Amino acid sequence: MTQLTLDMILEGEPYASVEPHHMDELSLQEVIVDLNVGSILNCGGHSYPREFWLDLMTRIQDKAKETPNQIPVLYGIDAIHGVTYTDNSTLIPQQIGLACSWDTSMVKSLAETAAYEVRASGIPWNFSPVLDIARDPRWPRFWETFGEDVKLVTDMGSAMVDGYQGSGDEIDSVHVAACLKHFLGYSVTLSGKDRTQAWVPERQLREYFLPGFEEAINRGAKTIMVNSGEMNGIPVHVNPAILTDLLRNELGFQGMVVTDWEDIKYLVSRHKVAATYKEAIKMAVDAGIDMSMVPTDLEFPVLLKELVEEGEIAEARIDESVRRILQLKFDLGLFDAKVPSLDDYPDFASAEARASALEAARASIVMLKNENALPLNGGERLLVVGDNANSLNVLNGGWTRTWQGVDPQYNTPDMPSFLEEVQSLFASVTYMTNDQFLTSRGVSADHVIAFLGETPYTETPGDIEDLYLPGNQIEVIGKLGELTVPTSLILAEGRPRTFGELPEGIDAFILAMLPGDQGGRALVDVLLGEHNPGGHLPFTYPRYPSAHTTYDHKYTDMMHIDFSTNAVNPLYEFGDGLSYTKFEMSDLSLSADTLAVGGTLEVSVVIKNTGELAGSDVIQVYVSDSVATITPSVKRLRAYRKVQLDAGASQEVQFSIPVQDFAFVGIDNEWVVEPGVFGVLIGDMKETLIVK
Repeated sequence: MTQLTLDMILEGEPYASVEPHHMDELSLQEVIVDLNVGSILNCGGHSYPREFWLDLMTRIQDKAKETPNQIPVLYGIDAIHGVTYTDNSTLIPQQIGLACSWDTSMVKSLAETAAYEVRASGIPWNFSPVLDIARDPRWPRFWETFGEDVKLVTDMGSAMVDGYQGSGDEIDSVHVAACLKHFLGYSVTLSGKDRTQAWVPERQLREYFLPGFEEAINRGAKTIMVNSGEMNGIPVHVNPAILTDLLRNELGFQGMVVTDWEDIKYLVSRHKVAATYKEAIKMAVDAGIDMSMVPTDLEFPVLLKELVEEGEIAEARIDESVRRILQLKFDLGLFDAKVPSLDDYPDFASAEARASALEAARASIVMLKNENALPLNGGERLLVVGDNANSLNVLNGGWTRTWQGVDPQYNTPDMPSFLEEVQSLFASVTYMTNDQFLTSRGVSADHVIAFLGETPYTETPGDIEDLYLPGNQIEVIGKLGELTVPTSLILAEGRPRTFGELPEGIDAFILAMLPGDQGGRALVDVLLGEHNPGGHLPFTYPRYPSAHTTYDHKYTDMMHIDFSTNAVNPLYEFGDGLSYTKFEMSDLSLSADTLAVGGTLEVSVVIKNTGELAGSDVIQVYVSDSVATITPSVKRLRAYRKVQLDAGASQEVQFSIPVQDFAFVGIDNEWVVEPGVFGVLIGDMKETLIVK
């Protein structure tokens, strides 16, 4: 039931392991043999070659064979956008970038590749996916999610679990155990900052935050990590109503529950609900914790044993957790498996894997404005502006070779930054930093590209005081809009940072939501028209910091100070995204104008590519409830499909939507479909359905 960080068996101290890293044999003996520690996680601060990982796993499992029952150690890692802690692995877009693709089949395939490469590193357990729902862009883990919508998060998360784990209860040697994060209600803190208090009423918890986890559990997800924060004044790590009543008894989860980093100790030092570490352990285990990510002390197993011997924790309660942990190790084949060799996984970081990562990076790019400024032909004299333009780290974000993703010495050697890719493919490129551009007196270029946004971060180091773009970037955008030559703005960021109105003088606006190692190439492919962009926003892009409202807002949110209904005025709406071609929707029809609650609605629409290029678009089906006992949202996403069409081609697309999908959590906190009048919306078309 104890999980320690790798630092605890390396030479040196936690967070200060001796470089280069070496195993401390005395510590390894104490941890594995004397204390029977069952799990180890993490790396010693940065990525390793596969050879290091495989040697590490061999030595840990060999030591486990010296214990009486020879129970293997379960190793876990944060491989959240590819194998982030293995050198030269295939790095794909972060989850928010994948969500921009609206392509669940692609997400599943990428997860399969990631699982293969995690297993090729000798590691069987991946702390992914994040199923928190991103309702507040201030939150520093916004980019680790699949966006603000319940359905999109649920579909994407389930696809990722399927890709990681494969099919069946047992997990083969090319798949890994998934870990759903972070159960439950982590992403909507009052302050918008990491691991601070949240107020989440049960109705909202069930309707918005629970469905993604519930579906992934139904798909067979093996493990769950707990929300580090507190909800309604109760730290989730000590809340049996969440960890036992809801998770175990109601949802029927049979897998293993692990804490997040040091969170049982934080019950004493941060949350102040326990006076001592020992008391905190009792509270957490009684609430439903199976494994403690301790991760930097050896007290937990000693104190836990004392609590059982003193009668404070029932031995039967320990048996429950141990049984779940052992079952996971059996399901992963750890009792029979040997640590692999390099040759056992010949497709690690293969050309095919990198090609898939490039396609994913292209699919993640969202074009939000284009006034005939793009694509370019490659012969232009370019001026590239932006402090971040020459950073591969900016394209990847946090959890990339290091925790914060900011150390370039561990980057994939042959992956170019945006600037390097531009320089290799355009005839003439001049580069300026933000300051150089702001102080320049003239521009000699055919086209100016400002590459702005955020530098990498995650968790608490990513907390911000406001949503405005940092530094002098707003001034750069202002000056960009005053130029007389064609201009493009690219924002590479993990959350929608605001800058007010987009100046009319900016001719094109492209959003790159952490597209990964291949992001530089993907962006240049879009600029040159080698790839026709088809990404769409999985969140609402606010115009101003204090004016963020999600797309599924309520009618009262629309009330303006002039008593009109114009208060919701984002810069870009959820689902927005442009292409180099044009699409038209027509002929929306419903299979019936009246259905029973148990019926299924067939929706048909015709989409036509009216432009001159092949391209893709996402058909989004929304449903609005006219009257309900709980105030209805103006609309909710109920179905979607990505469609690829040649120039001039058209296609009839059909959706089958159970009326049960119109349900909401009612007054008694149970799901209900109420009879009434519903609107079915695609684009600017609307049809009416009566549910009886």
